[in-house]
Amino acid sequence: MKVGVPKEIKTEEYRVAITPSGVEELVKRGHTVYVQKDAGLGSGISNEEYEKAGATILETLKDVYDAAEMIVKVKEPQPEEFELLREGQILFTYLHLAADENLTRKLMERKIIGIAYETVELDDGSLPLLIPMSEIAGRMAPQEGAKYLEKPFGGRGVLLGGVPGVPPAKVVILGGGTVGMNAAIIAAGMGADVTILDINIPRLRYLSEVMPANVKTLYSSRYNLRESIKDADLLISAVLIHGAKAPKLIDRELLSEMKDGSVFVDVAIDQGGSSDTSRPTTHRDPVYKVDNVIHYCVANMPGAVPRTSTFALTNSTIKYVVKLADLGWPDAVLNDPALYRGVNLYRGYITYKAVAEAFGLEYTPLDELLRAESEGMEI
Repeated sequence: MKVGVPKEIKTEEYRVAITPSGVEELVKRGHTVYVQKDAGLGSGISNEEYEKAGATILETLKDVYDAAEMIVKVKEPQPEEFELLREGQILFTYLHLAADENLTRKLMERKIIGIAYETVELDDGSLPLLIPMSEIAGRMAPQEGAKYLEKPFGGRGVLLGGVPGVPPAKVVILGGGTVGMNAAIIAAGMGADVTILDINIPRLRYLSEVMPANVKTLYSSRYNLRESIKDADLLISAVLIHGAKAPKLIDRELLSEMKDGSVFVDVAIDQGGSSDTSRPTTHRDPVYKVDNVIHYCVANMPGAVPRTSTFALTNSTIKYVVKLADLGWPDAVLNDPALYRGVNLYRGYITYKAVAEAFGLEYTPLDELLRAESEGMEI
């Protein structure tokens, strides 16, 4: 198979979808890998390293899209890339379609096969391609929150860990999954007073057992959330519904309960955000204030640490890239239930229910489309 790796063009995005190790793995199996010139520089990977591993370096974005049967990326295509996609081309990347109706409709028009990293799901419900970036975003959230709590950035002027004789900052984390757990680990390590809210009692029980003494757990209800954020210096939203738009759990009324100069880090922003007041920002212009609460809503947080992020991501994605290349479409997804669940779009149809429901569009199960195609029916 001809695999293309374009340079990411989203604002302040420095990750790349494959490493030289991944290139070598594909090339030794007889596949051709096209990497756009300088695609890896943001992650500290030179063109020469890719060439030594067997990649062919192409000059432009268009060159890569024209040459490849499968495009492997990190972030969703940008408007400049829509017209470069062609019918039947495989696109394997983070899509987050439920947060963007325009993107969904544009990709439907291109009739591509869209496989989303974030909905590749194992039988136990875990998301192997989302976990590494969730770990990084979770670990970054207290770090960014601590920075914007500083007075020069408009914050309350509170040190996250406090000092002897002065209490530490209060950190409230909404959601006890991968993001929330990693955020709690770092915030607790910095000495903060941490509370995790979740509706999953078994998960709260587990977190209570493994977390340090300065991390408390609390059942997530509107009342408990309101009482918690009244005292919070830093609020981190780590909520996730697989492949769907993030639930709006923090409305303007709740936000108004927060103290002036407190910080709200919405890690769920790439799925639409969990607050009425959340809107995507960039690393170049990461924060804004609503009701004197600092909002940090960068939609690609791990892009700020691209070398760590690139290697963490590609360690997980490469086995699926290899499977798609080795077996081809559709055998790869039919032989791997996790990969099958990752298919969001197929030749103009939405094949992931939560995406269709987000915009009131028609959902068509993938197996129906594949069956019709195998029987020679027009779809």
